[in-house]
Amino acid sequence: MTTLTLIQFQSHQLEPIDMELGSGECITLSGPSGSGKTLLLRALADLDPHQGEVRLDDQPQNRIPAPEWRRQVGLLPTESHWWHESIGPHIPAIDGTILHNLGFEDKCLEWQVSRLSSGERQRLALARLLSNQPKVLLLDEPTANLDAENAQRVEQVIQQYRQDSGCSVIWVSHTLEQRQRVGERGYIIKGNRLEPEAWT
Repeated sequence: MTTLTLIQFQSHQLEPIDMELGSGECITLSGPSGSGKTLLLRALADLDPHQGEVRLDDQPQNRIPAPEWRRQVGLLPTESHWWHESIGPHIPAIDGTILHNLGFEDKCLEWQVSRLSSGERQRLALARLLSNQPKVLLLDEPTANLDAENAQRVEQVIQQYRQDSGCSVIWVSHTLEQRQRVGERGYIIKGNRLEPEAWT
């Protein structure tokens, strides 16, 4: 059972946050551009400075080596970075089922990164992240560049991964309908505060 606990956690200009994210739970996050959503995810992934404490299964972040923390608490940014010319070396241990469910055949591992569309990059970046078998997913608008069919594929793959692994999810989305569809509860950044979002 995975839990992510924030204790007076503070990122950027946001006021301190106390929150617990349970096993398999998905919470959504919204707010105006520049309000600090991405910075909050980056701080939770230990990529940006922060104050307060965050715990994974009662283990404080500062007691887990940074590379291991980032493997277990995986961030999917809006723009993915690639360092090999082709896809295969980035995800050598990928489950072919995930690729297929995201709309790819196995031969996509031979593709050149430079020839990928933005949507292909986004879906393959998700496949790469899931290949690490993270306990927590931090998703920064994972369907922003996708058409409706591929957005649905991404939602279904994440939902299946949650069910199979008990992974917890924080999902940034600007679309109310999507937030209601994928999340158990939602939060919105207003000013420098994180507040519960009313969906009804």
